[in-house]
Amino acid sequence: MTTGRLRIDVTSEIGSLGAVLLHPPGAEVENMTPRNVQRALYSDILNLSIAQQEYRQLHGVLSKVADVYLVDDLLVKVLDNREARTGLLQRICVSEDATGYYGLLLDMPSDRLAKVLIEGLPARIDTLTAFLKNEYYALYPLYNFYFTRDAAVTIGNSALVCRMANKVRMRESYIMDAIYRSSGQFDCKVSDANDFRPQNSPIMMEGGDILVAREDILLLGNGCRTSTQGIDFMVERICREHDKGRFHIIVQQLPSEPESFIHLDMVFTFLDRDKCMIFEPLILGDNQYQTVHIIVNGGKVSKISSAPDILTVLKRLGMDLEPVVCGGADEWDQEREQWHSGANCFAFAPGKVLTYARNVHTLEALDRKGFNVVAAEDVISGKVSVDGDGLFAVTVAGSELPRGGGGARCMTMPLSRRPVEW
Repeated sequence: MTTGRLRIDVTSEIGSLGAVLLHPPGAEVENMTPRNVQRALYSDILNLSIAQQEYRQLHGVLSKVADVYLVDDLLVKVLDNREARTGLLQRICVSEDATGYYGLLLDMPSDRLAKVLIEGLPARIDTLTAFLKNEYYALYPLYNFYFTRDAAVTIGNSALVCRMANKVRMRESYIMDAIYRSSGQFDCKVSDANDFRPQNSPIMMEGGDILVAREDILLLGNGCRTSTQGIDFMVERICREHDKGRFHIIVQQLPSEPESFIHLDMVFTFLDRDKCMIFEPLILGDNQYQTVHIIVNGGKVSKISSAPDILTVLKRLGMDLEPVVCGGADEWDQEREQWHSGANCFAFAPGKVLTYARNVHTLEALDRKGFNVVAAEDVISGKVSVDGDGLFAVTVAGSELPRGGGGARCMTMPLSRRPVEW
């Protein structure tokens, strides 16, 4: 991690990565049983040691190409600030009905408290209420936090702190808000979608549904994690920040099930200036899910209209993308590999992406489009260089990490990217 304040600057999904925020999976992932796996939003229990080995491949490649910031380190910096510590703990304890633990948490050393806020705090069973509640944790572990993409979004020089769809993930947003505001590491504007919202507010959004196509184009997924009201909130914010010129928002409706469709980046991601990865049945197939084009002009919504699909709208706006089909030509392979995050690629530079090794038909489709498919370990060791103009698909082992329900884009939070020459 570099020293000094980093200016947040993200104006595309593919610009060469300058800095990225990660959270390697830790003990919180193992603080789970079959009884609470559904509450944790997982499809299965992870083997932590194997998941960590796989994650080290992702971390290792990104460390070769960008500055890596870690949530855990930044959270300690926040907690070293007494005012920031009290504000964060008050917010967490009130929202999670744990005010009785506030004093205990307040007095913990910063490194210990950072672990507790991520890995969970066991409950004291010293009252009848606590005994009958039958809950092991006063603060649940943040099982999903290695998917750093969702809790906050960087757009331009701003950080949008998301209002998460599930209460079990709200603390992730509170921590991210504190990191951007109080770690002393970042230069950016911060807006928090949780501010002044009642608990039952319909406003919700997550980073997996928010893609920065270009500095004037945002792609948004509308499904079980990002509501229409959440999109309206983001559009209103865009109107305030883009009171001159024109801005485009492309909204793609998503199915509520299966669970592998929870975010837009599970069915659509950018690979290069002229290529994208798609789950074809949803993005180009004949189905009931609408694509909507919203135009902001001079700080106001000037037009909302239906569109055939994402690619058609982008082409009209000067982004002519060739689709690479997740799973290849076979419908069975498409469904299987989309389930295992085959469409969830992360571009660390134009035409250079991270993806899972297990999705062999997707890799074959990438190979046919000119991508050199190489193993993460070969990049880390220096055996293969991803510098230069070649196209690369760098593969990370993925037997355990996908069980949490996400891929390379889900696990990465870009902090700065170089501008793209379109």
